[in-house]
Amino acid sequence: MAEKKTKMLKVTWVKSAIGYNKKQSLIIEALGLKKLGQSKLLPDNESVRGSLFHVQHLVKVEEVK
Repeated sequence: MAEKKTKMLKVTWVKSAIGYNKKQSLIIEALGLKKLGQSKLLPDNESVRGSLFHVQHLVKVEEVK
């Protein structure tokens, strides 16, 4: 059987969470981002998309195949 390739999202933290709701800072941390400018590859699923929706003004998202 052929393996099903999962889509990945490259998430880059581009704007500080200072001055925003504490929940947004916790979401950034939950996504695995520790430093401003850091990028991380995350699976493209509903739970990650939901988290990204809440912090869309703080991160840059690119689709990676």
